[in-house]
Amino acid sequence: MDGLTKDDFTQNPDPWALFRQWFAEAQASEPEDPNAMALATCDADGLPDVRIVLLKGVDERGFVFYTNTLSMKGLELADNPRAAIVLHWKSLRRQVRARGTVTKVDEAEADAYYATRARDSRLGAWASRQSQPLDSRETLIRAVEEVGGRFPGEAVPRPAHWTGYRIAPVTMEFWQDGAYRLHDRVRFTRRGGDWEGQRLYP
Repeated sequence: MDGLTKDDFTQNPDPWALFRQWFAEAQASEPEDPNAMALATCDADGLPDVRIVLLKGVDERGFVFYTNTLSMKGLELADNPRAAIVLHWKSLRRQVRARGTVTKVDEAEADAYYATRARDSRLGAWASRQSQPLDSRETLIRAVEEVGGRFPGEAVPRPAHWTGYRIAPVTMEFWQDGAYRLHDRVRFTRRGGDWEGQRLYP
């Protein structure tokens, strides 16, 4: 049974180098949102929640996304600062999973990213009481218009309740589809400052 997988990525000793390679390939091939990732958190009772967010930064410190700190995920992370993510690229038949501890990015990093957003998105961050009950879409539109009146120019400051979170992974797992369901998997576990890789059965 030859040619079960495209390459033996499981031999790569550096999970970050492997992620950068796969992510670049996904950006070139995935038709929409190659940075979309499922984010799992847990509430105070240990009941999990999962939703799609966008990966907005990645380096050896971890994976970064942005949100309202008063949203459900923000409140859950305040109580339990741990999370898991998965990125699935259907065009490449690959996925990456990671889990670890979560911290907020610093103010300068949050400000810098917020400034790159479209003005309407910045206004929306002020207007949306994310995860709270909403009686109608018209109420939301009026709230955006009201905020626009408060900030008539391009300068829309970042609200204090909106910031970024960084997931510092303790494990990262790479999966690639193989013929006859004989997939390839490798899990990296962080031990101190080093990563230890282990190939897994599919």
